[in-house]
Amino acid sequence: MAAIDTLKDLLHEDIRQLDALAALLKTERKSLSESDVQSLEALTRDKNALLQSVRERAKQKIHLLVQMGFRPDSGHPSQFITAGGMTDLVELWKSAEQRLQECHKLNRINGRVVGNLQKRLARLSDIFRGTTGNQKLYGATGQQTSVNQSTVLASA
Repeated sequence: MAAIDTLKDLLHEDIRQLDALAALLKTERKSLSESDVQSLEALTRDKNALLQSVRERAKQKIHLLVQMGFRPDSGHPSQFITAGGMTDLVELWKSAEQRLQECHKLNRINGRVVGNLQKRLARLSDIFRGTTGNQKLYGATGQQTSVNQSTVLASA
């Protein structure tokens, strides 16, 4: 039963840190919209530390589940926990999973904000360089690319 208690402790810590990560991601979005670079640097350090902790605990959880009889090739760990009839552990696992999904959603939103900021910067760079007359097309990845038209009349 020690493995189950350790797994519960790890899940409680995951929930706590994922809540902190969600709050941090919301703050990051605000800092992005305000272009607060100093705040973003500190947030990035904090975010990386939280993510590293979550990754380390994920490894620990898998090792514990393997000790309990889980086979990684047999499916998702939540199926193993549910099949084991450990309802309190299932609830903790689902709660951590929901928080993780929320963090993914917030991170995707921040990624879109960063993408928009990059497009704005690229547009400003084009204006400064005087290349605003070039046509823009979208590539396979959805990124804009300039199309320079040149006509060669003759070559030597």
